[in-house]
Amino acid sequence: MIIQRKKYLDMLISGEGNNLVKIVTGVRRCGKSFLLFKLFRNYLTEKGVVEQQS
Repeated sequence: MIIQRKKYLDMLISGEGNNLVKIVTGVRRCGKSFLLFKLFRNYLTEKGVVEQQS
């Protein structure tokens, strides 16, 4: 079961393309890596970004 973190994903998406580094913080094992490596990567591939670029 995948829990969609829409609020946090939308925050990443809104900052996309502004040439700033994104930092995701939180306590241990709260889903930071999952957010970046699964949810945001899925968003990028749906958007049409090539796998090697994401």
